[in-house]
Amino acid sequence: MKIKKIKFIKKKTVIKIIRGVFWFSTGALLGLFFFISFTFIIFQKRYSDRVFPGIMVDGVDVGGKKESDVRTYFLQKNALIAKTEVVFTYGTKAATVSAQELQLGYNARLLAQQAYSIGRSRDTLSNISLVLQSYLNRIRLAASYQFSENLLQATLTPLIKEASIEPIDALFQFQNGKVTAFQLSKDGQEVDMELLKRNMSAKIPLLVQHGKPETITLTLPIKVIKPKVTTDEANTFGIKELIATGTSLFQHSIPNRIYNLTLAASKFNGVMVAPGETFSFGKALGDVSSFTGYKQAYIIQNGRTVLGDGGGICQVSTTFFRALLNAGLPILERHAHDYRVGYYEQDSLPGLDATVYVPSVDLRFKNDTKHHILIQTEIDPVVQRLNFFLYGTKDGRTVTISKPVITNRRPAPPPLYQDDPALPKGTTKQVDFAAEGASVTFTRQVAKDGQTVIDDKFVSNYRPWQAVYLTGTKE
Repeated sequence: MKIKKIKFIKKKTVIKIIRGVFWFSTGALLGLFFFISFTFIIFQKRYSDRVFPGIMVDGVDVGGKKESDVRTYFLQKNALIAKTEVVFTYGTKAATVSAQELQLGYNARLLAQQAYSIGRSRDTLSNISLVLQSYLNRIRLAASYQFSENLLQATLTPLIKEASIEPIDALFQFQNGKVTAFQLSKDGQEVDMELLKRNMSAKIPLLVQHGKPETITLTLPIKVIKPKVTTDEANTFGIKELIATGTSLFQHSIPNRIYNLTLAASKFNGVMVAPGETFSFGKALGDVSSFTGYKQAYIIQNGRTVLGDGGGICQVSTTFFRALLNAGLPILERHAHDYRVGYYEQDSLPGLDATVYVPSVDLRFKNDTKHHILIQTEIDPVVQRLNFFLYGTKDGRTVTISKPVITNRRPAPPPLYQDDPALPKGTTKQVDFAAEGASVTFTRQVAKDGQTVIDDKFVSNYRPWQAVYLTGTKE
C-alpha cells in the first residue's frame, strides 16, 4: 500500500511541475511576443516615413531614407546617362533616340516603392520577420530597369514599315492542261519586338553602371512569317522554285511587232512540260497567220526582210532559247537567223538567238528532270523587255556558258537601190538593213553530281546582209 501511495504522490508532483513549466513558458512566450510587438510598433513609428534599416537596392544601402529620397537617387543616376544615344538599324536605314527621350534607365519609382514596402504588408508576423532579417542580415533587392515601349514603337515606326514584308500564299490552278493561276509562296518578315526589347534591356545595366553618355547600336531582329499556303502544299507537280530565266529587249520595235510577240508569248504562259517529254516550240505556238490574230511585221523570207504575218515571233523563240540554255536542259533543235538581227544584240552578245518558221524550222528541248516544268512569260511594256521564267525543282545541275567567239567577219554588201513605181518620185525608203556577216560559236557545259552530263557547241553562220532602198518613180 505504501508503494502505491508513494507512486501516486510522485505522479501528482510531476503533473504539477509540467503544468508549471507550460504556463511559465506560455507566459514567457506571450511576454516575448508582446515585447517584440511593442518594440516593432515603436520601430514602425520611428521609420513610419522611411525605409527600414538593412534594405539594399542594386548594392546601395537605402535604409533610413525616405521613399522620395530613394526615387530621387535613382533618377539622378538616370540623369547621368540621359544623353546616351540609342541607334536602331535595319539595312542602310537608322533611327536615333536619346535615353532621356526613351525614359531609359532605372525604374526609380518602382525601386523606391519596393524598398519602402518591405515590412509593411498586412501580415504582422511576416513584417516582423522581414524587419528582423533586414536588420540582422540585410535584404538585397535587384535593380529594376525601364524604357517606354510606346515611345520605342513611335521611334521605330518608319523602320518597322521598311522591314515588314507580308507573306505570299502559293497559287496553283491547273485547267485544261494549262496553269491558269500561278504564284510561288514567299515567306514574310517582321521586326521581332520582344527580342529587341530583351536586347535593349540587356544593355541598360552596363549603361547605368558606367554612368556617362554613350552610343549603343541595336540591329532590328527579324523573324520570319510563314505563308498560310506553301508552294509544296499548292501542287504535287514539283513546281516549287524558279530554275531559270531568259530575257531579251525589243526596243524600237514597230507596234505590230510588239503586238505579235505579245500574242505569241501568251501561248506559252502556263504551259507544263512533263518529265521525259520532248517539247516543241512550233507545236505549242500553233498556226501563225492573220486568221489566228497575227499582224503584218518584218520577217526574213527568201533572203529578204519583208512584211509578213507574225513578224516578231522569233523574239519569243530567242528568249525561250536563252531560258533553256540557263536551265541546263537538253536542246534537241535550234536554228540561228540568216543574219545578225539588231534586236537580239540589244542586251546580249551575238549568237544567242533562235529562229522558228512553223512548221519546218523548230526549237525543241527535252525535260530530263524528274519533275514537271512550268513555263511563265512576262512582258515589261515600259522597258520593252520579254521575260521567260522556268519553274520546277532544282536537281543540283550547274551550267557554264562560254563567251561567244566571233570569226570569219565579212562586211555587208553595198546598198541596193530599187525603183518603186508606187512611191512618189524623189522619195527613198529603206526596207532592209545592212549587217556584218560572221561565224559565232559558244559552248555550254552542264554538270551534275560532279559529272558532265551535257557538252554543247552552238554555231551560228550569219550571212552578210545588204541594205535595200526603194526609190520612188511615180510622177
